[in-house]
Amino acid sequence: MRGRSQRRFSIAALACYKSGERSRLIFRPGRHADHRRRGRRSLAWTDYRDLLTAAHRQLRAPLVLVWDNLNVHLDHRLWDFIDTHDWITSHQLPSYAPGLNPVEGIWSVIRRSAQANTAFTDPDHLIRVLRHRLRELQYRSDVIDGCLAATGLKMTTSHPQTQ
Repeated sequence: MRGRSQRRFSIAALACYKSGERSRLIFRPGRHADHRRRGRRSLAWTDYRDLLTAAHRQLRAPLVLVWDNLNVHLDHRLWDFIDTHDWITSHQLPSYAPGLNPVEGIWSVIRRSAQANTAFTDPDHLIRVLRHRLRELQYRSDVIDGCLAATGLKMTTSHPQTQ
């Protein structure tokens, strides 16, 4: 028997941008104690539903959701939820386009800082370090802005801007 841990962690994150306000990072970690026995290896659609609901409450604003093609993002139950809530507008990124997703930049920052040259003593140590680093990034709007800038995408508004 191998000494590998059967525990698995998943983290869902939203990089939130609004013109004239500081950028925000909202995240939720999930721990899957024994994914082989229970079959769940990632966050469920209900976890994403709850994250969107919490973000809406926290930001006190409608959400324009731009996300990738992760299998759970395509779950019909999640789309049914999105379709029944007028405070969410959703757009899907093209397949295989991680360069257009600002959250991929967040994961890159995490890998280079929180995980670099670290020998984790156990899974709890790993999740503590990741949560700590994500909390630090929540207060670094310049880093979050940089992740959007790296995509080449720009924020636009449907309202005419006066000059």
